[in-house]
Amino acid sequence: MTSLPYVIHVVDDDPAVRDALSLLFETEGFTVGAYANAEEFLQAVSVKKPDCVLLDVHMPGRSGIDILKTLHNEHFPSPIFIISGQGDIPMAVEAIKSGAYDFIEKPFDVDSIIARVREAVASVHSSNASGLAVFPGSETLTPRERQVLQEITAGSSNKEAGRNLKISPRTVEVHRARIMEKLGARNAADLVRIVLTGENPA
Repeated sequence: MTSLPYVIHVVDDDPAVRDALSLLFETEGFTVGAYANAEEFLQAVSVKKPDCVLLDVHMPGRSGIDILKTLHNEHFPSPIFIISGQGDIPMAVEAIKSGAYDFIEKPFDVDSIIARVREAVASVHSSNASGLAVFPGSETLTPRERQVLQEITAGSSNKEAGRNLKISPRTVEVHRARIMEKLGARNAADLVRIVLTGENPA
């Protein structure tokens, strides 16, 4: 059985960036949808969800962060990468807190983007089929938060989790705090109990 190509949406008001990323991912075998603004993109995802989204921070009208928050409130299932310039790191951290999977800095490293998107899509598909199925609050977690939670429940430290997920230990800490807040856990033991037994902490 042959699997269908992954679908990725590129949302950026700069036609040169849209064209470059579209060509890059089409060459890698992805099906690409390219959008210049929030309205076009949100209309498209209301019909069919892609496997991954690359979303620029700076756009006229609704910013990438605004779009991200809208999708996060709707429990959007696919990983969303925020595209940001080198001066946008605080904004990229805000994006992660708002549900982004990760951020990609300009100028792009082509090999890195391809590898990170493939890893994100594959890991979300595998985590959907993993033991982290349903527990109280599971529907509130982003795909990246589910991955971090998997690492925590496997006993990984922040440093080990960061190495396994190719993100910094600081980013793991941000996700970990968000997960604990969402699930009402006081510590790692609470998290493990919630995930493995389905019980909320007393």
